[in-house]
Amino acid sequence: MTINCKGQLIDLSSPKVMGVLNVTPDSFYDGGKYKDETTLLKQVERMLNDGATFIDIGAYSSKPNAAEVSSSEELKRILPMVTLILKHFPDTLLSIDTFRSHIAEACVTAGAALVNDISAGLLDANMLPTIAKLQVPYIMMHMRGTPQTMQSLTDYEDLVKDILFYFSKRITAARDLGIIDVIVDPGFGFAKTADQNFELLNALDLFKITKKPFLVGVSRKSMIYKTLNITPQEALNGTTVLHTIGLQKGASILRVHDVKEAVECIALLDRLK
Repeated sequence: MTINCKGQLIDLSSPKVMGVLNVTPDSFYDGGKYKDETTLLKQVERMLNDGATFIDIGAYSSKPNAAEVSSSEELKRILPMVTLILKHFPDTLLSIDTFRSHIAEACVTAGAALVNDISAGLLDANMLPTIAKLQVPYIMMHMRGTPQTMQSLTDYEDLVKDILFYFSKRITAARDLGIIDVIVDPGFGFAKTADQNFELLNALDLFKITKKPFLVGVSRKSMIYKTLNITPQEALNGTTVLHTIGLQKGASILRVHDVKEAVECIALLDRLK
């Protein structure tokens, strides 16, 4: 199972790590930490040295009830950082965390390798045609509504069945446009209660039915720190536990804040095979 990133075939039959790099002031864990170029580049270097295959850069916080960010502000935040990172680390496989097609296109034109869309193309009708034109790998996530409304949209007839049906439709829409490399993300924390997040994790191996690689994004999220009554800063151990479960259930990519620990998790589980 491979994806083509700028002519480089990435084998996802061996799980990979995607390091999170937020250039937003309000992300739930690392908001505002990477505002200056030196700090940002040091973090990118650290994640690459620790074993990240991808760096996922986002300029629009998608945490529950996050403030709306204009498209011009999002582009102003993210595009210079893409250019900066690729100037210093030209081989970096940058993933662009956006639901806006023109931002995805600007960043891919600047050298980014893939697009990570929390809305699976439902918040911008031009996203799937844009991905088809760019022919880059596309991560499609399950969400209802927007970051501002999603937590009021948690009423499912059958959580896992409903999400699998959602992906069936979105994968078909992508395939009909000629999009080849698709990765699915069940969307932990997006339009889901804490109980639903754990129900989803418990059934994660069922996502193999999509015949697509799937990504797990649980790093330091509230399903961990609220369950344990701790802070996001204290949630690394809990994150590693859930990463272990995700990998055992077939995850191909871990999207993480702590690359070294995720890489170690993959290496140790690999010894069991």
